[in-house]
Amino acid sequence: MFLRPAHYRHPEFRQGAREMLAVAPGFAAWGLMTGVAMVKSGMSIFEASLMTLLVYAGSAQLAAIPLLVAGAPIWVILAAAFCVNLRFVVFSAHLRAYLMHLPWLERMLTGYLTTDLTYVMFVRRFPLPGDTPAQRLAEQAYLAGNCGLGWSNWMASSLIGIALANFIPTAWGLGFAGILALLALTCALATRRLRVVAAALAGVAAVLAYPLPLKLNILVAIAVAVAICLTLEKVALRPAARLDSDDRA
Repeated sequence: MFLRPAHYRHPEFRQGAREMLAVAPGFAAWGLMTGVAMVKSGMSIFEASLMTLLVYAGSAQLAAIPLLVAGAPIWVILAAAFCVNLRFVVFSAHLRAYLMHLPWLERMLTGYLTTDLTYVMFVRRFPLPGDTPAQRLAEQAYLAGNCGLGWSNWMASSLIGIALANFIPTAWGLGFAGILALLALTCALATRRLRVVAAALAGVAAVLAYPLPLKLNILVAIAVAVAICLTLEKVALRPAARLDSDDRA
């Protein structure tokens, strides 16, 4: 998704940026806390900045930080980040129909820039992939505006947090503020029953598995939530599949 004049001149570019702007303050607060947390965990300013630029995934960064502090093996850290980001596999599968006409490098860049909020806003704006060049241009323009503002906002706030981390007293409780920012984001995204169930199950599993070493309760929570919710989803889809089969018969 390379920014071209046809993108930023398109009305959908402004629409995408406008919708991201509505959640920018919360996004910035999350980025600021993530930047502070990385430095407070013992990472150097260079390491924290590099992680911000390369990873661009706040949830994976926050999942990896306590494991890094605990001295966990690299495979545990990678497994935690992998599990946290598994949702992007689903996002990618859904967005495939929208992006397959683009060159490979543009698809890779779009994947890097896409966040949870971008995905939600995009599919709400474009429920079905476009068939004509004009429709596809509108989709690309929207993604350019939305992703561009989201990435810039995150990078700026996270780098500010990294730069100011050593000047911010721990007594200010920014770590707890970061938790509150994540809770606010979770509540905003819990718009369906299955999402509420997933969040509740993950919370309960994380608390019950808290005595495990190396923060493995995080992996347990993710595994439990994903396994049970996939099971519930299959059970819910069976009546619809059976009804469709009966209609065809």
